[in-house]
Amino acid sequence: MATWKQFETEAPELATIVHAQLTATKHHVIATLRADGAPRVSGTEVDFDGDHLTLGSMPEARKAHDLQRDPRYALHNNPGDASMTVADVKISGRAEEVLGPEFEAYQAAREGALPPGPFHLFRLGIDDVVLAGLNDTRTGMEITLWRPGQPVRTFAR
Repeated sequence: MATWKQFETEAPELATIVHAQLTATKHHVIATLRADGAPRVSGTEVDFDGDHLTLGSMPEARKAHDLQRDPRYALHNNPGDASMTVADVKISGRAEEVLGPEFEAYQAAREGALPPGPFHLFRLGIDDVVLAGLNDTRTGMEITLWRPGQPVRTFAR
């Protein structure tokens, strides 16, 4: 599992595109696993904190409980206006909750910039990143895949 920094280092061009997609809009969708193994999709926001892609959650949110129990997730960027002019970003991996002194340092560094009240903070470890969109002629799909330690690969469908 990789950090955002490893992704940037190994696939800088793809990381630039993905970063732009994740910061173009505020709200995205995350899939987690319920206690019974069924998928749960939730709206979410992500942020970049040093070497890490992070996710915050309100206390007692179902997605936070899901990630505490089973850290696997899949994140999908906001697809925008349905014009399909921008490729979809999909990231999957495992989340790790930030607790204790690290959590307190995160809060202190962002004093005044965080919503009031308690929250959960997760670092999103990355197992793979996929960029999927229409090709230049809009006649087929172009899928770009990155996995830690592997070169970026592009497929046409």
